[in-house]
Amino acid sequence: MTVHTMIETIDPDEAWQAVLARDRSFDGRFVTGVLTTGIYCRPSCAARHPRRENVRFFADGAAARAAGLRPCKRCSPDDASRDERAVLSAIAAIKAAGQPLALAALAQEAGYSPSHFQRIFARHTGLSPAAYARALRSQRAADVLSGGGRVTDAIYDAGYSGPSRFYDEQEGRLGMAPSAWANGGKGVTIHWAVVPTSLGEMLVAATDKGVCRLSFDEGRAALERRFPKAELVDGGEDFSRLLADIVCAVERPGDFAHIPLDVKGTAFQEAVWRELRRIPAGETRSYAQIAAAVGKPGAVRAAGSANGANNVAVLIPCHRVIRSDGSLGGYAYGLDIKRELLARERGEGD
Repeated sequence: MTVHTMIETIDPDEAWQAVLARDRSFDGRFVTGVLTTGIYCRPSCAARHPRRENVRFFADGAAARAAGLRPCKRCSPDDASRDERAVLSAIAAIKAAGQPLALAALAQEAGYSPSHFQRIFARHTGLSPAAYARALRSQRAADVLSGGGRVTDAIYDAGYSGPSRFYDEQEGRLGMAPSAWANGGKGVTIHWAVVPTSLGEMLVAATDKGVCRLSFDEGRAALERRFPKAELVDGGEDFSRLLADIVCAVERPGDFAHIPLDVKGTAFQEAVWRELRRIPAGETRSYAQIAAAVGKPGAVRAAGSANGANNVAVLIPCHRVIRSDGSLGGYAYGLDIKRELLARERGEGD
């Protein structure tokens, strides 16, 4: 069979990883054609995986049918497009409203029961519709605050009913006070240093609450972009002790859960970061395992995005997450550093 309508909007390697992980968040984005059986499936189909050389990926069911394939009776792949459209429509409605919408109303508009709609929404986004709306609203407020807007204006413009609701929702999640974010970190002191390590130069920055940035091949300019009005202070006695502990964590990886952090993310991102901190040194997890561990087994792609949004390398060990097939996957600071960190944790390093 000659196939001319294979999908062009997704990397075939990425598509195959989604199939291996049975990642439901990819349902509706493409279908998997199995040339030996003549059928096409959702990426999340529970059927036994075919051999890679027998698989082709198509943009949708219509493209697969044009190539002579028929839909799988087990996973009903053509229904995935309906799910995808329903979720995208709900997201558009939530964004337009600027606030959480009633689950029953969203489900009725999609033609699903509330419980089923909640499941497919979480499957595609990693969050319930209400949690998605809260995260979106929180991000809107943070964006305005980071840009120098007034706190009160940002709160109401983001869709909060009042300041109390905003502060209740953000308590324990924003490392800095909202007023500090509003002024680009004004009033906040961040101690920082760039230190040489065997993996290259490492930037470490911390507020009085904990480490807020750890990265490789960055310097003061990167911090100034994040916190343009914060007071950036070189080193310091207390910071030197913390810095020595962090350097030790890089050179001799092990248990560094005692090192305090000052990080901020959505509820889902923070759940993923907590789970990363639970992975024992020397062990790895797949994106699918992380998604399942935080109670969102269908949110593999969202777990990968949360992994990539990590601002504190090593201490939040995103290097311990690999692909389902055992390959390393990506890493913000290069695969050489990821490979070396894992080797050291397994006692294989120099």
